[in-house]
Amino acid sequence: MQLFDSHTHIHFKAFNDDMETAIRRAQEAGILMVTVGTQIDTSRRAVEVARTHEGVWATVGLHPNHTTEQEFIDENEAVAVAKVKTRTEAFDAEAYRPLALDPKCVGIGECGLDYYRIPEQKIGGAPLPREEIIETQKEMVRRQFELATEVGKPVVIHCRDAYADQAQMIEKAIDKGQLVQRGVMHCFTGTLAEAQRFIELGFLISFSGIVTFSKELAEVAKALPLEKILIETDAPYLAPAPMRGKRNEPAYVLHTAKFLAEFKGVRLEELSETTTQNAKHIFKLI
Repeated sequence: MQLFDSHTHIHFKAFNDDMETAIRRAQEAGILMVTVGTQIDTSRRAVEVARTHEGVWATVGLHPNHTTEQEFIDENEAVAVAKVKTRTEAFDAEAYRPLALDPKCVGIGECGLDYYRIPEQKIGGAPLPREEIIETQKEMVRRQFELATEVGKPVVIHCRDAYADQAQMIEKAIDKGQLVQRGVMHCFTGTLAEAQRFIELGFLISFSGIVTFSKELAEVAKALPLEKILIETDAPYLAPAPMRGKRNEPAYVLHTAKFLAEFKGVRLEELSETTTQNAKHIFKLI
């Protein structure tokens, strides 16, 4: 049985001491993976790791939280990954283009809109206008949509508390002839209506470990056809039940697959095969 972790960060610092071991555990379990960049340094590292490991691919992009300097502690995460600090970066297509053109790069992102984590003030105290931060996020998204269109690869969308605006941006891009390869709504946590809107736009819906402990999200996943679903870990974050509170890793995608198969009333083998083929198709691996 083969599984596909469509969104992980196996190259992040949380795996500094045991990345090779974690990748090997996944490989031995038949798990393929895409390791995802969130700014220029982690994007370079994602491609480096993908180049040197069988069954590992990369995406490159600028996460919305990296468009404004901020730091926070996520109390829902394991201690090892709970503290997050970002720096301000503007998306530079010239810097990302060589990475985007690498044969092991299969997408652009994660990029998108995040209205949940918008700091009210800079580190040090100066106030930050919310609308200015949102407009900056949107401009970075537009730039990444342009690069994805140029290199002919899908986008991986991070969206939190901004689904309506995100859908509108995707619609406008498609109307302009962009995003021919469409993309993935990573770590989806929205409503069924929101999921269906993105599916109508040609996107796949990816579920992380959150689906194993959110009844509302599980109902959304149950209502969607398998052909429109991906599974992911978002490791080292968002460990699924029964691994909550631990650092997540690609091997744990099996827990999400088992949960979804049971909840949707399908065989694990069917869910695994279909979601793997979905991932291979959207990332042009078949």
